[in-house]
Order: sequence, then structure tokens, then C-alpha cells
Amino acid sequence: MKFLRSLFTKQETDIAAPGLDWVHLTTEEQLSILDDASSLHPQLIFKHSTQCGISGVVLRSFSTKAAHPDSGFNYFVLDLLAHRSLSNAIAEKYGILHQSPQVLIIKNGMVVAHASHHGILELDLNEFV
Repeated sequence: MKFLRSLFTKQETDIAAPGLDWVHLTTEEQLSILDDASSLHPQLIFKHSTQCGISGVVLRSFSTKAAHPDSGFNYFVLDLLAHRSLSNAIAEKYGILHQSPQVLIIKNGMVVAHASHHGILELDLNEFV
């Protein structure tokens, strides 16, 4: 029975693919801390829809991409279905129209780059370290 429940229940830890040290973004307080920390290191937010196949493929591909900087970035993943109001707050705060999947790179409290769908895989994060 436990096996069947695991097939139909999405656990928060299942959202982020292996490869990067993802932090689950769930509160506006975390968003404020992230924004403050962006003056020291670039922050990356990945907006992910757990019911979208494209979003899942892009998240896994992005997570295992070899071109990630060795250090400097903090990586956050936002489950859009569980935290849509937080996604809306991010769109309003940074003035970037919501899309899914979507990546925002924040430095010094401002979005310096963003991409959606397969454009996410074309980002060169080394440009922002």
C-alpha cells in the first residue's frame, strides 16, 4: 500500500532534480532574505509547475547541466501549484511577467536575466558570477 501512495503523492522533496543544492522557496520572508542576499551572491529562482511535463524536463536538464558555476549562486525552486501567490508576488516585485517554467537571476535586488521554457537551458550562469 505504501508503494501505491508513493506513486500518487508528490512530496516536496521530489520537486527538485539532483545535481544542484535546491532550497524550496515557500514564503515571502524567504523572498526578502533572498533579495538581501543578492547583494553578496547571485540568486536563482526556478518557477516549476509539478504538473507540466516540459517544466519537469527543463528542471532536470537544468539541474544536471555541466556549465553551472562551482560557487556563487544560491538556487531556489518554487512549486507553482503549491505557492501560486508567492509566484505572483515575485512577478509584481520584479516586474517580470509570470511564465512556467521560468528562471529569474537576481543581483543587487534586481532581475538581471530571466528565461522561460527551453530558453532556460541556454542561460550561461557564469556571466552573472
